[in-house]
Amino acid sequence: MALTRKKFLVAKIESTYGTDPTPVGGSNAVQVSNVEVTPIESDNVQATAFQGFIGNSTRGTLVANKRVAITFDIELGGSGAAGTAPAFGPLLKSCGLSETVVSSTSVTYAGVSSSFSSATIYCFYDGTRHKITGCRGTVSFNLAAGQLPVASFQMIGIYNAPDGTALSGTFTVANQAAAVEVNDANVTTATFHGVTSVRLESLDLSLNNEFVYKETASSKEVLIINRAPGGTAVIEAPVIGTTDYFAKAVAVTTASSSFVVGGSAGNISTFTMAQTDITGVSYGDTNGVVSLSMPYLALPTTAGNNEFALAFT
Repeated sequence: MALTRKKFLVAKIESTYGTDPTPVGGSNAVQVSNVEVTPIESDNVQATAFQGFIGNSTRGTLVANKRVAITFDIELGGSGAAGTAPAFGPLLKSCGLSETVVSSTSVTYAGVSSSFSSATIYCFYDGTRHKITGCRGTVSFNLAAGQLPVASFQMIGIYNAPDGTALSGTFTVANQAAAVEVNDANVTTATFHGVTSVRLESLDLSLNNEFVYKETASSKEVLIINRAPGGTAVIEAPVIGTTDYFAKAVAVTTASSSFVVGGSAGNISTFTMAQTDITGVSYGDTNGVVSLSMPYLALPTTAGNNEFALAFT
């Protein structure tokens, strides 16, 4: 009998794509929730040769292009020490982000368009190890008032047969501070489309990476081929004479957005979007108070790769 609550994972950046760097419990443990593994995704090829009678082929089905899919959530906080990368840094890097560390100060993640990192993940299902090499994918972030910030990952990697290999070392999470509630005490900056101090109800921000598994006769790899960052912001509706978001959307104007959530040094998260483009506005109701729901795109400047940044300080 395997218990659902006894799932856990470790992750480590690969030096060579698809080559297992052997993550261990002491330094590569990541605290996650809502882990789901699809042990085998494939493109099945059905035999079609005539065989003198109707029905399925006696040759069975070819399970081709085998890969593994995994999804999980992380309660988003920093490492607990400014200038130290969080335990889940390898996972962010494997979603098409660079990692820039300034000692004792900050760790910043931003988009790249080449030289994509990859990770090996070991996901354990109470004694069964799923080794997933060459992992890449996408991540989305959710900030909702009264809740913990969450990063949600969707990744795929190269198939390796599940086995019973035990984790090397003890599963001990380090460099992953407890996330803090999204509330008026912990949100020190809430700027949306150039308007400061908005009354944020929720923010969804997804990298929306387009990633594919590609296998040739001599190679197999997960490729990130595009991204389209964006999401939805929900705020308490301001008086239109103060801020006219309808006009902003219609005019196709862009402005920067930033949100800062955190407590002490080492556990402060800053989300920055250089240019936010509001693509629509609709009304909502939150406990009898009118809200505005605004889908948006995060656009780069002409410099590129700066649509989005996440800094831990």
